[in-house]
Formats: sequence, C-alpha cells, structure tokens
Amino acid sequence: MAAMSEQVVGISQQQLPLVRRLLAANPGPFTYSGTQTYLVGTRDLAVIDPGPDLPGQVDAILAAIGDAKLKAIVCTHTHRDHSPAAAELKARTGAPIIGCAPVVVDDSGPRADAPFDRSYMPDRALRDGERIEGDGWTLEAVHTPGHTSNHVCYALIEAQALFTGDHVMGWATTVVSPPDGDMARYMESLDRLMKRDQDTTYFSAHGDPIERPQRFVRGLIGHRKQREGQILRLLEKQVGMIPAMVEQMYVGVDRALYPAAGLSVLAHLIDLKARGVVRHDEELWSLAA
Repeated sequence: MAAMSEQVVGISQQQLPLVRRLLAANPGPFTYSGTQTYLVGTRDLAVIDPGPDLPGQVDAILAAIGDAKLKAIVCTHTHRDHSPAAAELKARTGAPIIGCAPVVVDDSGPRADAPFDRSYMPDRALRDGERIEGDGWTLEAVHTPGHTSNHVCYALIEAQALFTGDHVMGWATTVVSPPDGDMARYMESLDRLMKRDQDTTYFSAHGDPIERPQRFVRGLIGHRKQREGQILRLLEKQVGMIPAMVEQMYVGVDRALYPAAGLSVLAHLIDLKARGVVRHDEELWSLAA
C-alpha cells in the first residue's frame, strides 16, 4: 500500500486490487493532508466520499475513473469535506448518489469542525446492512452514528476491508461535536466495530490504512474513557467550566484546536449528565449529588 507521505493530490493510488484512493487539495487542522476519496471496483465503480467542492476535484475523480462505468456515488456522512462534490459528479456521469441520509441539525452557533453540506440530496439512503453490488465487489452499509447522526461505514466484503470515513481515522481521534455529534452513540458505534472480526483493514477519510483495526479501536475506546476520567477528576476539584477543563486536559496541544477539544469535552459531559453522573447549572458543571 502507498504511504500517506507518498500521496500526490489528485492522483489515484492503488491500495488493493479493488481499491484506489485519491487525495483532495484541502489540508488543514481537521483534515490532515486532505480528504481521501476511494474508488472501489475495476470495470464498474463506486466512489466513496467524492470530497469537497474545490476546483479540479471532480475532474481528478473522472480521470481516475477513466473508461470504467461509475455505478454509485457513496457518502459516509455530510460534512463539507466529504459530500459536496457528489452533486457535480452525478451531473457529469448520471450515477446515483447512494449512502448516508441527509442530516438536519439546529446548529446556529460557531463550529470548530467542518460544517454540514446542507445541499446533499441522495437518490437512496441505505439502511443498516443494505448492500450495493458491482462487478466483483459488494459494499455493505454499517451504520455508525456518533461523529454525526448520519455517519455510515462501508464494508467491502470481497477484501475484508471497511471504509470508516471520520468514525475511525488513521491520524487523530474523531471530533464529536454536539448537538448532532453524540458521545454515547459514538462509543456504541466503536463497540460495534470491535465485534466485527471480519474486517482486516480500515480505510479512513484521513490518514493511512489501519492494519490492526480491532487493536486500534480498542485504543480509541480506552482514550475516550481516559478523557472521561480526566473530566470527573477535574469536577472533583470543582473545575466546572469547559474552557478551564480544556486548558488542563490538552496541555501541549495547539490552542487553535481548543474549540474542537471543548466540543468533545461537552459531548462527554452531555453523556455523563444523561447517565446521572454530573449536573449542569447555567455554565457550570459539577458532580451529581
């Protein structure tokens, strides 16, 4: 497999006989070196996460498709670095947009992660376990809400591979941003992946392939539990404001990422409140009596 450092923007690279990846020109603090689009198949193809609305993005995908037939445009979720190019790709190929459902979220405040693609309109939203089939390949939808309420991973049955979007990434932990992001559902979705021993490789939207996925997911679960423990210890010390928590929990982290860290802390607190562990009075969080 080609390493991340060897990737060139807009040039597809072979990962497996049925899988190629293509890097978008959108590097950043929430996208690493860019969003990765995956092409599945040989004679007819599915394109997973066509990417952002950037000049040349769809041209690069079409060049990678070549003479093959595009059978489906598939999206894991609708953050704007994943799904906006789907509309142009559909217009230029006639292929249907299939995959995650649209998301409706009341979120008028400032966001630290990528905002939603509110123009996303799929021709068909896949139910959990529903499949798309092509010449020599089968993609199965695995619903994994948490990062967003509409997040879906896709299992490539013939290759024992899972396309994980932003649910599990190969370079950093996932931002879980309320109100649409939900920590309890995210943890449930991680647990679901832990039980999938048929997947031997994860291909995420950001970062290198993950070769020992269950071990990796176990580490993510441990990391989230560690963060929860940090929050509870701070509340024991009566540190009840999220900015103050972030200052103490994310020492050494670029301060530009503090807003995203604060959202993840908030997601943990909302989960803890639902479990009756903490309470919230105005802006102050505390341990439940």
